[in-house]
Amino acid sequence: MEGQIKEILEGKIFIYPTDTIYGIGCNAYNEDSVTKIKEIKARDRDKPLSVIAPSFKWVEENCVIDADLKKYLPGPYTLLLKKKDKNFLDYVSNNEFLGIRIPKCSFSEKVAKAGVPFITTSVNLSGEPFALKIEDIHKDILNHIDIIIDEGELNGKPSTIIKEGKEISR
Repeated sequence: MEGQIKEILEGKIFIYPTDTIYGIGCNAYNEDSVTKIKEIKARDRDKPLSVIAPSFKWVEENCVIDADLKKYLPGPYTLLLKKKDKNFLDYVSNNEFLGIRIPKCSFSEKVAKAGVPFITTSVNLSGEPFALKIEDIHKDILNHIDIIIDEGELNGKPSTIIKEGKEISR
């Protein structure tokens, strides 16, 4: 496990299982890696990404809390919270909000041990179906990944978005 924590800190690109679907991510503090993920997904550079927070303390330090964090996290939710500093992680989300997740899965424990936020977005080309198993992932994506954590087929759907304490549809 220590090897993967080191690789998170180095900015390696991961495909990993969450409590919902497979995700693609990297150390959110590594702007070059974040840009690479947007390129791999053929995603609009201005479309915001979310992060797996390393801890509740990190969320409280960086975001305005407007919902009961422990009601939703860890779990299959993305909380859209206002950033305390609108320029914080502006290459991840260039607006006043940051999507926050703490999936209920073993990968979240690795992010917590690394102590840094980790990009979390579905592992697919932008606009294409999300992946429930590694075999679902387009080879053009797989060719650009440093680490793949395969836990077999997942039974999820994308996380539910919560904004200002209310569920919003995707």
